[in-house]
Amino acid sequence: MAYQIIQSQCSVCGACEFECPNGAIKMKGDTYIIDAAKCTECEDQGSPQCASVCPVDGTCVPA
Repeated sequence: MAYQIIQSQCSVCGACEFECPNGAIKMKGDTYIIDAAKCTECEDQGSPQCASVCPVDGTCVPA
């Protein structure tokens, strides 16, 4: 399972894009998306890095 970004809550700060160790997060249009094929939920990191740096709780969540 991959994570997803809840578009209505995303502040488009960009923190998650640079923190993702898999390069799964990119800008599409005017918001960020997570490529499910690349997202590993940061299993080797201990916790999802996108969710840990996101300033808005509940924006990066399991799909």
